[in-house]
Amino acid sequence: MPAILPPPTRIYLLRHAEAAWAQPGQKDFDRPLSQKGYADAEVVADRASDMGYKPDLVLSSTAIRCKETAEAVHRAVGEAVDLRFVDELYEATPDIYIAIIAAQSVESVMLVGHNPTMEQTLEALIGHQALSQTLPIGFPPAGLAVLDSDKTATGWRLVDFLFD
Repeated sequence: MPAILPPPTRIYLLRHAEAAWAQPGQKDFDRPLSQKGYADAEVVADRASDMGYKPDLVLSSTAIRCKETAEAVHRAVGEAVDLRFVDELYEATPDIYIAIIAAQSVESVMLVGHNPTMEQTLEALIGHQALSQTLPIGFPPAGLAVLDSDKTATGWRLVDFLFD
């Protein structure tokens, strides 16, 4: 697994909000957020903004539910934040998520992606024990992990976790 050396010094990992069930013939990729998902995405985005969590760059999967979640963040933190959609984040492995983060030259980056990859990426960055203490039942939809660079063996420290 590639290492992430600063920059970035802050990483935000945001799992997309709750998706609607697929309609007959609809691809998983094309599933939008449910009504609850829209509301949860807005709430988490607003809470993050209120707490001063403002990434320099937001990278989102191109799946519809991730785009809609990322757009809620973009509205909440300000249109000046760079928002990009990355095909490789859909059906990716934690190695790909980490490589994408490591390739960025900004101080803070947010990934908007999918589970189980989001949870596995968080575990790779903070360790199994910290993950199980923080998220004993898993990474919830619209959950936002905030990590800061640390001088410990793992290199990253979970400083906050927001969810609705």
